Amino acid sequence: MAKRDYYEVLGVERNASEQAIKKAYRRLAMKHHPDRNPDDASSEEKFKEASEAAEVLMDAEKRQAYDQFGHAAVGGSGAGGGGGFGSIFEDVFGDIFGGAGGGGRRGGPSRGADLRYVLNLSLEQAFKGWNPTIKVPTLVNCVECHGSGAEKGTSATDCIQCGGMGQVSARQGIFSIQQTCPRCRGQGKIIREPCVKCNGQGRTQETKTLSVKVPPGVDTGDRIRLSAQGEAGAMGGPAGDLYVQMEVRDHDIFTRHGEHLYCDVPVSFVDAALGGELEVPTLDGRVNLKIPSETQTGKQFRLRGKGVNVTQVRGGGIGDLFCRVIVETPVNLSGKQKELLNEFAEHTSEKQRPQQSGWFSRVKRFVDALTD
Repeated sequence: MAKRDYYEVLGVERNASEQAIKKAYRRLAMKHHPDRNPDDASSEEKFKEASEAAEVLMDAEKRQAYDQFGHAAVGGSGAGGGGGFGSIFEDVFGDIFGGAGGGGRRGGPSRGADLRYVLNLSLEQAFKGWNPTIKVPTLVNCVECHGSGAEKGTSATDCIQCGGMGQVSARQGIFSIQQTCPRCRGQGKIIREPCVKCNGQGRTQETKTLSVKVPPGVDTGDRIRLSAQGEAGAMGGPAGDLYVQMEVRDHDIFTRHGEHLYCDVPVSFVDAALGGELEVPTLDGRVNLKIPSETQTGKQFRLRGKGVNVTQVRGGGIGDLFCRVIVETPVNLSGKQKELLNEFAEHTSEKQRPQQSGWFSRVKRFVDALTD
């Protein structure tokens, strides 16, 4: 019986990408796998056909030969061959059987989980650096059994069902695959006399007190790695790491963007018009800011080197502080003040209000255009 075209088998175009071929094969394998269709010869045949097609089309050399010369060029291929097919086969079996795959040992010590600790700090602490002490609940090696899980004077023995491998062979239709040993649950060891303190777990819950060195210049999202300060590993395995993640709180005065700081500075109407000098805060002291006469609201002044020093955390330099002037309109005016302002307005020309005059000119052009 003549073989069907491999592209037709998988239902893909001849120019299909490797990812598209893999996706098509996974779909067919999940649908026609013999374990999902027991005693169905048709499904078993379709599964074999799809596997053979995927093996060829996922191998660049085989695919090129097939495209040129057809089935004759790859007549020796069969399910389970080399190239890209192996990884597809394992992925599909992971979906069907919950991760069954190669026959390597699963038991024995394993690395502990990494942990994350969110450290809240002020902008001032982020600016200057900080050395806080933190408390982290975690799993540590049991002091009685030193992580083995076995009572003092005893030790774990190899599981008799899997021979200490943590896996056993199982038949899945026409295939033989490896599965987690049900007796030792993949550990490869059996503890006959569990440690009383940790109930055979090898680990106990504890709260660690750790010192963290936060360098100057950190920002929200930055992380500090404390090696081997995460959870202790199972069966005496190495500990994971602890990642301390920075969370810088909002500030009442400053807004931060990278190494630069921004703040709004209220300025009186008189100072904005006549000019003056204001004292403004920075994160390392106060400085004087000179306001030129006729300063408009929104004008931004740059104080170089008054931002955040990020040299230690990003390899950059020192940022700047940007002060935006907000001209403040006086409130609760007295009768005399209103009188003086009215007199001032009478002696003010349009040329002395350039923004207002320009705005009204643009409005007039807009309205005239609508009526044309």
